[in-house]
Amino acid sequence: MPIVPDTSDWTWVLQRPCPACKFRAREVAVDDLPRLIRENAAAWPAVLARADVAVRPDDHTWSPLEYAAHVRDVCRLFDERLRRILDEEDPLLANWDQDATALAERYDLEVPETVGLQLVAAAKSVADSFAAVPPAARQRTARRSDGPSFTVVTLGSYFLHDIVHHRHDVAAVTSPAR
Repeated sequence: MPIVPDTSDWTWVLQRPCPACKFRAREVAVDDLPRLIRENAAAWPAVLARADVAVRPDDHTWSPLEYAAHVRDVCRLFDERLRRILDEEDPLLANWDQDATALAERYDLEVPETVGLQLVAAAKSVADSFAAVPPAARQRTARRSDGPSFTVVTLGSYFLHDIVHHRHDVAAVTSPAR
């Protein structure tokens, strides 16, 4: 059975804690985003060094390698989205189908060491981008194509939840018994 695409609207995490990973978006200070992004990225090389990194624990859950490739691409995407918010007036952000990307880019066949280097570089870039946002620009807005609006601050918290949640996901992933 293939992975069922996630079509959930996760913007609710901006209003209440995530019961799975315990993330509390409302408690994240925007000045802490760069450090928290870098700390999250620093945890991924150890995940990618696991012997079972490419093994899916079941047929409906990504492998740790696939999660890491996704986190790398989420960092790249949110770096681009942040730049658009800062450069454009209330831009409309295109939808991104993470599951289609995972299939098209063959996350399952990527080289773990390469993904690790790319993830850390992408996280550094987006962390640097958030660090460079002047206080006067933190309330600039963007809209997602399916309706939700974000400020720079809420975009950062929403993004941080995504990468924190996936780090939680891989911590919970264990290989099937052999």
